Amino acid sequence: NSAIIALIKVPLGLLVSSMAAFALTRLKIPRAQTILAVLVLGTIVPIQIALAPLFGIMLGLGLLNRYLGVILPYIAFGVPYQIFILYGFLRAIPFELDEAARIDGATNFQLFWRIILPLAKPALAALFILDFVATWNEFGMALVILQSKESWTVPLALQGYNTQFSSSYGQLNAAIIVSIVPVMVVYLLFQKYFVSGTFAGAVKG
Repeated sequence: NSAIIALIKVPLGLLVSSMAAFALTRLKIPRAQTILAVLVLGTIVPIQIALAPLFGIMLGLGLLNRYLGVILPYIAFGVPYQIFILYGFLRAIPFELDEAARIDGATNFQLFWRIILPLAKPALAALFILDFVATWNEFGMALVILQSKESWTVPLALQGYNTQFSSSYGQLNAAIIVSIVPVMVVYLLFQKYFVSGTFAGAVKG
């Protein structure tokens, strides 16, 4: 369940964040700085204070014990931070590239998809790893929304496993090791971009 949620939420969230950051940095949007400031405020809202109203909303929408019930809140809470990071990175990309592309007849979407997005690959890879790990390990929101065992994510399953096999350390350790394998695989796949993306964001942001 965690793999399905992470593999849907993380790419979708990064797509939304990158499109928003592109619009704020490369397009002439009125009050772009104000919009960015409002989005940044979203990064300081603790998830814990939203759990009770979130439960009521998901109950009303019939999304309890459904993947969509956690994917949508995960995206909503993750996008502001990703936009903030990508905003600084995309602003450092020379605007002369935009002018050259528009002279060649490129549309906004072509500029975003063929030029800006490939150049932002290091930052996107770094965010992919961080977001994947955060989504994989998230506990509080999943505990509130995913209440049936069939829909449990890895942290919830480990908690239940710990309760059931609290004295069986061999089985418990084996379950923990298996749970971290996907995270290690994702890191190994993107590690060459992770360091460059992290340092690039620190310098260019």
